[in-house]
Amino acid sequence: MTALPSPQQLRYLVALAEHGHFGRAATACAVTQSTLSAGILALERQLDAALLERTGGKRPVFTPLGRDLIGRARSALSALTAFVEAVEAARDPLTGPLRLGTIPTIGPFLLPRLMPRLRQAFPRLRLFLREDLTDRLVEGLEAGRLDLLLLALPCDCGDVETMTIAEDPFSVALPNGHALAAREEVTPGALAGERVMLLEDGHCLRDHALSACGLPGAATSQEFAATSLHTLVQMVGGGLGITLLPRLAVAGGVTAGAEVAVRPLAGAFGRRIGLAWRARSPRAEEFRALAPSIAAALSDR
Repeated sequence: MTALPSPQQLRYLVALAEHGHFGRAATACAVTQSTLSAGILALERQLDAALLERTGGKRPVFTPLGRDLIGRARSALSALTAFVEAVEAARDPLTGPLRLGTIPTIGPFLLPRLMPRLRQAFPRLRLFLREDLTDRLVEGLEAGRLDLLLLALPCDCGDVETMTIAEDPFSVALPNGHALAAREEVTPGALAGERVMLLEDGHCLRDHALSACGLPGAATSQEFAATSLHTLVQMVGGGLGITLLPRLAVAGGVTAGAEVAVRPLAGAFGRRIGLAWRARSPRAEEFRALAPSIAAALSDR
């Protein structure tokens, strides 16, 4: 009978691939570096195959077989996670731990309203939160470190199921006294010639702003970029340019205390807020049951 790898060995392999460093991978797995190294070496001996090139370099280099097995290890871990989730979901839905990932342009503005609602509606649910960029959250979902994502759609999320909860239109943030602030709403065409500042690459809001609106004729600033909406608003208040903000962030007070004017962006331009979970997850009905509470928090201005 073939000896199968243990889940821990697969976790070591996936963590090493994701972190590209033995020490950081060991920390992510809550073990010592020597334990992680020994676990991967034991896996290689068990398989009678080299997964890493022993070149003496500081960064791990995977063999072609090792690179192929990383994806298979992720799939195997996801299947094991689904196995356990099926039992938990059948035993008592929406109780126990739920690991929720969310992006920085949603979490700070929605969670203060959402958490009290979830505690009231599902008192036995223990929510563990992680805030990160979309790509890293999707990696965590695929690896089984996260159960559910609250993010902006559309996104390239891989093999997941998604559910739209609400539309989140864009507004234009302008320095006080800007000529466009005299209008009740701003059309995309009026942005021609304006310096439009956006978040740094990697933030999905940047991509949504560029693709949804097209920003015809507008020059996106290459000199200035921000890592948070709060910083972006302060840059607008300092007269460095204008920006687009989702309604959720405006309602959440992102412009409070800043010398900016906010006007709606005319047209159906914005993003969708939704949930994402692993395809064919046995907890899918649980996740859908959370949607009304999230929608209610979004409508609570």
